[in-house]
Amino acid sequence: MQSSPLIDSDLPVGILLAAGYGRRFDATGLRNKLLAKLPDGHTVAWHSGHTLASALPGAVAVVRPEQPELAAELSRAGCRILEAREAEDGMGAALAAAVAHTADARGWVVALADMPWLPEEIVRAVALTITAPEVIAAPWHEGQRGHPVGFGAAWRDTLLKLEGDEGARALLQAQPVTRILTEHEGAFRDIDRAEDLPA
Repeated sequence: MQSSPLIDSDLPVGILLAAGYGRRFDATGLRNKLLAKLPDGHTVAWHSGHTLASALPGAVAVVRPEQPELAAELSRAGCRILEAREAEDGMGAALAAAVAHTADARGWVVALADMPWLPEEIVRAVALTITAPEVIAAPWHEGQRGHPVGFGAAWRDTLLKLEGDEGARALLQAQPVTRILTEHEGAFRDIDRAEDLPA
C-alpha cells in the first residue's frame, strides 16, 4: 500500500472520472479502454492518473466496484482510489460521489480518465485559476471547451446533486466559465473508439 501523498490544501482537489463502461470502445464490455496500452507501454489510465496526481497530489480516481486491475493501475499512477457503487449510474453520479468524499475541498479539478495526452501544465493552470469559490474554469480553443474543468467550492451543493450520466454539462452551459486559452490538443483529445488508439 503506498503512503498517502502530501495534499496542498491551497489547491483544489483533483478528481479523475474512471468509472465509465466505454461501450463505444468495445460493445461487448470485455476490453476496458483505460487498460489499453499506449506505445510507451503505459496504459491510458496510468497516463491520465499520473498527470492529474502529479499536478494535484492527493487526486482521487473514481472507479466502479469490482475493478481491481484498474484500481491498481490508478493507484500506481499516484491517485487515491474511491470505489463508488453509485458511479455505475454514470458520470454525474460518479462526480457527485467524489465531491461528497472530498467535501471540505476549496474546489475540484475534474479530469477524464480517457484523455491520456492532457499535459500537466494545463491541469495546474485550471487549478490556479480557481481563485474564488464561485469560479468555474476550463481550457478553451476556437469556441471549444476542453478538459479538465475546475469548480470553486461555491458549487459544492450543485455538484452533489448530479445524477446519471449527464455530468456537469448543464451547469457549464448555464454559468460563465473562465477560459484558459490553449492550442494543446491534449485538452481536447480523448479515446472513444478503438481506432482512437495510436498504432
